[in-house]
Amino acid sequence: MSRVVARPNQLDLDSPGRRDYWLALEHDSIWGDHLIPLTVIVGPETKPGQGLVTFGSNHGNEYEGPVVLKHLLKEIKTEDVLGRVIIIPVLNVSAFRAGTRESSPDDGVNLNRAFVGGAGKEPALSGITHRIAAFVRDFIWPRVHMVIDLHSGGDVARFAICANYHHVEDPVQAKKIEETARWFGTPALMVYQNSTLGLLPSEAERLGKITVGTELGWGKAVLTEGVRYGRQGVLAALINNGLMKGQIEPIAHHKAGTQVKLEMVDRDCFTVAPFDGHYEPVLDCGTAVKKGDIVGWLHDFDHIDMDPWPARAGVDGMVLAQAWVSPIKRGQHIVVTGRIIQ
Repeated sequence: MSRVVARPNQLDLDSPGRRDYWLALEHDSIWGDHLIPLTVIVGPETKPGQGLVTFGSNHGNEYEGPVVLKHLLKEIKTEDVLGRVIIIPVLNVSAFRAGTRESSPDDGVNLNRAFVGGAGKEPALSGITHRIAAFVRDFIWPRVHMVIDLHSGGDVARFAICANYHHVEDPVQAKKIEETARWFGTPALMVYQNSTLGLLPSEAERLGKITVGTELGWGKAVLTEGVRYGRQGVLAALINNGLMKGQIEPIAHHKAGTQVKLEMVDRDCFTVAPFDGHYEPVLDCGTAVKKGDIVGWLHDFDHIDMDPWPARAGVDGMVLAQAWVSPIKRGQHIVVTGRIIQ
């Protein structure tokens, strides 16, 4: 299997068959290009504006998604594809190669905050990260109606493993999004706040697309269960929506009917660290809590005799996420508690 290096306007995302590309976006630091792996498979029943795109490595230190999609590149057979499937295992290659959340070797921008007005079009927003956003807008969004954005906690947080999405106003779209999320089989579904500017999933949702994200692991590692859930979710989205032949059965918590639906849409769900320190969790993610329960302790080793600060749950619910790397910065969300809504 050979990959063709191609500029965005050289990609063929519409003709029947499979094509494997290195998408070339100009590098700002060397005389060369960033090469983004992109595979497109177009089946005989493809319709204009219809298809599924799945991304890995929106953030560069989250690895379950790239592993899932690399496996699926081998597993998905062209003859089984009915609609359009676009697979991008590593969307932000700058961040991925550095093992960082942002594109630190280049413009230092977080891709999941880069979907803003003028991205990739205006001089102040012309770095590689904003140009990736512009590429997705110009070439991917017009060709798909389903978006799977595979994330993990990286160094930021350890999560209760979940598929996630936002509230949307269209009841048909909302129902389809939740159905798609449930098929991942994860223990939790996370409905999260939608006030942060520049999110890739938020833009896809606003465009009416069936959009699901995930948190499949943490800590710059590859979690076995996270890979299993990610693979299941992508294949189920393809098969259940007529984009690929095959049969698929529910797994894990979806099969057992034990998925918990959590909501974190207001500031009360977030417990903020009041000083730089070292975090010690005392409850695991996924633990049911009441407002005020101690989830962990924040230690200040510059004041060794000071009692640790109690990080408490802000609402009744379940511990959805907490700081992972022990030294944390003042202002970081040290504990996130989700309200149980199902």
